[in-house]
Amino acid sequence: METKNQTILNIPAGWVGGFANSNPEFAYPNPNLTSLPMPDNMLNIGRLQRQQAVKWPEFSWETKMGAADPKRCYQMFAPDISRIGYTNEGRVYSIICPQQGITSPLFGSLNVEVTVTGTRGWVNEDNRELAAEMGVVGKIWFSPPKSKEGWIVSGIQKLLWDKLQDARFPFPFTKSQAIMVTTHKNGDPDQPVFPVRKGLSTGFPIPDFAKHEAEAWTVGNLEVQIGPIVKTGYPIVDEFNALVMDVFNLGSGNMLQEKNVLTWNVWFTEPELVDQNEWASHAWRWRQSIDADHGSPDGPGTEARYYDGTPFSVDFDLIKKQEESKLMSFLEHFDSQEKDKILKAVESI
Repeated sequence: METKNQTILNIPAGWVGGFANSNPEFAYPNPNLTSLPMPDNMLNIGRLQRQQAVKWPEFSWETKMGAADPKRCYQMFAPDISRIGYTNEGRVYSIICPQQGITSPLFGSLNVEVTVTGTRGWVNEDNRELAAEMGVVGKIWFSPPKSKEGWIVSGIQKLLWDKLQDARFPFPFTKSQAIMVTTHKNGDPDQPVFPVRKGLSTGFPIPDFAKHEAEAWTVGNLEVQIGPIVKTGYPIVDEFNALVMDVFNLGSGNMLQEKNVLTWNVWFTEPELVDQNEWASHAWRWRQSIDADHGSPDGPGTEARYYDGTPFSVDFDLIKKQEESKLMSFLEHFDSQEKDKILKAVESI
């Protein structure tokens, strides 16, 4: 894909190439990468020499899955968090995926991360192509608001936060106890590995506002189908996690609704050299930024929109009513005095 005039690019020296051609099975139109091991995504940072950053991660999903008009949404997540890392020969060893933050009227701030469990593949800078495979899980957890303003003033988040943390169960208040959302190859629930391929997603129209031909070095695409959340073994935690997922999907247009398909086109900038220490700290820097009231160190993404550019809107009054109903059921686990405190806090919002 020729998206820029090669003469204006500042491509660093050191590219050797050849890994893409080291096995005829790797070739398009149907790259077969199964001969490659799939190590942990962070295991081989010491091997990384080159990278391509995803400055424009353009996501798409159906907000009304199964409807005659599924109301497909398009949204660019915060820029320049995702990237693909590889050797001078072009062997892929690591892919960093997006993180996002949303708010809920009753529950406050939620962190959303696509965590890569393993990856393999190749990059070819000579023709700007790539073929990779990866496995991911979605992770969702709360972080305490750091400002004295916002939803925390209502009291509901603090009451829930204090009560659930005191309960000594693994509620999702840290990344290590995050809600785990499984994913798999579209149409194949038994296959947790899915492909990353060259070019744009197919099967649905892509609006002009989600394209970046004039700026990008190249583009790849991937899609993943959402599976069930992982059970923790603690019924009260599983009940709460299901409640949180319902709330998240109400606010995000069913982005992580079970069986929905989440696709994204990853628009890359030109190759750069890897600073291995920076690579290792990159996700941590983002994690700190998102925890701090969901700031983005490299600028915000876009609002979700439909194909015609109409913004996706959230009916917060409706969400609040539905959240209250779900919360009422969960509050049966509390004693009556604590339940009354929380309900009064809910009424004050």
